[in-house]
Amino acid sequence: MKISVPRRLVIPAAAAGALLMLLIPAMPLLAASAQPDGVTAWWVWVLALFVFSFVLGIVAVLAGVGGGVLFVPIVSSFFPFHLDFVRGAGLLVALAGALSAGPPLLRKGLADLKLGLPMAFVGSISSIAGALVGLAMPAQNVQLLLGIVIISIAGIMIKAGKSGYPEVAQPDRLSQMLQISGLYYEEFGKHEVSWQIHRTPVGLLLFFVIGFIGGMFGLGAGFANVPVFNLLMGVPLKVAVATSGLVLSINGSAAVWVYMFKGAVIPLIAVPSIGGMMLGSKIGAKLLPKVDTRTIRTIVITILALSGFRSLLKGFGI
Repeated sequence: MKISVPRRLVIPAAAAGALLMLLIPAMPLLAASAQPDGVTAWWVWVLALFVFSFVLGIVAVLAGVGGGVLFVPIVSSFFPFHLDFVRGAGLLVALAGALSAGPPLLRKGLADLKLGLPMAFVGSISSIAGALVGLAMPAQNVQLLLGIVIISIAGIMIKAGKSGYPEVAQPDRLSQMLQISGLYYEEFGKHEVSWQIHRTPVGLLLFFVIGFIGGMFGLGAGFANVPVFNLLMGVPLKVAVATSGLVLSINGSAAVWVYMFKGAVIPLIAVPSIGGMMLGSKIGAKLLPKVDTRTIRTIVITILALSGFRSLLKGFGI
């Protein structure tokens, strides 16, 4: 069996379309990597996954989405790994990215513990339940549901708007009881921003649903956390993005133990995926000011739609 992966990384700032060619494997590995009996050497799979995750890490930062939401559908669609192992690695990929970004955001006052902990509490409970349900279901059924979820995510990304500083006229009673409000210094505008939230009960319910979906499919839930924080609850965009990583790290930590206990985390898949994703994320952060992120985001939405459609076909046995 052979595998096709990109041989090298080329990311011209003016030609974002090249990222699509890198994301979808299209170039064969050297024939020398195959064993005499036609079986691909084990190290080729490790190298291919590292390179693939490296490119995904770059694109995830440029598109403003979590690595897990890209990793699971694309790897499960274009790599011949069992879906359970891909989901386990996907949770670790999302978790690693969130943990690496968390401490500096907390120090800057962008990630807020009072806001994140209640949402993470309900999300972590549901993520464990989601992981148990996902591992108990036949892989073909999970693949079918994954396709539906990924296509829905692509639709959400197309329609979702963002507001830098939402206006909240009056906080709700629950947020006042929990004392959820904050103040941070906006470096871009050189001013302080105070914020408060509303619709907290609805937010808690949605984070319960988001946690279940994230645990079931091994997805990073930044695509859903940020819109709920920002558009529904009135959290400033920067605080929403930063606190989303905090929630994701707690939810991912809870769900990944289920996959580890069930034997669905294999180091040969998880380690190169995490290493490639984290290295790519650092390079993506440096490229961010130099590229047209709207073009990258359009490409990512297209890739998600294609991956979701391919998952649907695999779910139907096609």
